[in-house]
Amino acid sequence: MASSDADVFCIQETKAHLEQLTKEIFAPEGYESWWHSAERRGYSGTAIWAKRQPDSLETLGVKEFDNEGRMQVALFGDVAILNGYFPNSQAEGARLDYKLKFNAAVKKRADTLATAGKTVVVTGDFNVSHKPIDLARPKANEKNPGYLPEERAWMDSFIDGGWTDTFRMFETGPEQYTWWSYRMNARARNVGWRLDYFCVNDDAAERVTSSKILPEITGSDHCPVVLELN
Repeated sequence: MASSDADVFCIQETKAHLEQLTKEIFAPEGYESWWHSAERRGYSGTAIWAKRQPDSLETLGVKEFDNEGRMQVALFGDVAILNGYFPNSQAEGARLDYKLKFNAAVKKRADTLATAGKTVVVTGDFNVSHKPIDLARPKANEKNPGYLPEERAWMDSFIDGGWTDTFRMFETGPEQYTWWSYRMNARARNVGWRLDYFCVNDDAAERVTSSKILPEITGSDHCPVVLELN
């Protein structure tokens, strides 16, 4: 955090409640933080650190998603940031319906903000690899959570419905991932998935000057992704 000096940090799957944390974690020098924790202890959750207080900060306002701390909606001037931990569809699609309902609620909120003239950034762990290029072994994972046809079809509809995957504005090549299993030495072998995104409404895409993956940053099974806006 100190070296990147970003204006805003969005974290997903925090699993923590504020009272469990030290001040150095929830209020590092130069930042304030806002937490949306799941009711269930040690599960899900999102958090935002920023150099200044948002003009407004809300949740999705849907109980079944708010109970799990799935989404924060922060407004900084004309920029709206949706920080989301999208559900895992789980084995055999056990939570696929829940995930698709969550996705629809996110798009509805994002579309409303975009229609109001905001630059809208939807970020976080989407828990889906959109295209075959976005994971190391697409054929082997066609029936696995994170690459189910229904999940990819929703991502198609999202992008086709007025949204830009900012990373693909700059990078079109394969083998660029944001998550690796802890098993089988996957990270060292770069057998990964691209699950973490910055998407913006198409009308705001011209404000994007950079969108990157930072695989060299360790400490999690995910790595950070970075967006720069003009």
